Amino acid sequence: MLLGEYTHNLDTKGRMAMPVKFRTKLTAGTIITRGLDHCLFVFSAQEWEILAQKLIALPLAQANSRAFTRLMLAGATDVNLDKQGRILIPDYLREYADLKKQITVAGLYNRIEIWNSESWKQYKAKTESASDEIAEKLSELGI
Repeated sequence: MLLGEYTHNLDTKGRMAMPVKFRTKLTAGTIITRGLDHCLFVFSAQEWEILAQKLIALPLAQANSRAFTRLMLAGATDVNLDKQGRILIPDYLREYADLKKQITVAGLYNRIEIWNSESWKQYKAKTESASDEIAEKLSELGI
């Protein structure tokens, strides 16, 4: 289970230290890809396989299915934790998420999100201010 919010720094080579409590969940392989809302998604190899199977099962004839599958799969790359528990985030993914020196790492149960810290603060403030409306809409889905 991946939970929590952490602030970290990217080094000059584009490496970030993965929070210690996440490292054991990522030792069997780690995939990083473009996420939604201009953040990055990080999955363990096991969770990635579950998502990838769902993506390749989407209808090929539907434009939205193709677009979403391309976003997730074509942008994905495997990364390894080094001896210091760091991962190297490729240039194209750092550009996509507008990652600067300070980043926020958020654990969301089965995935990790990596955000530009300023973007995360703005997103979180917007979401928190609309939490009542969001909760009401989710209640319609049985949550």
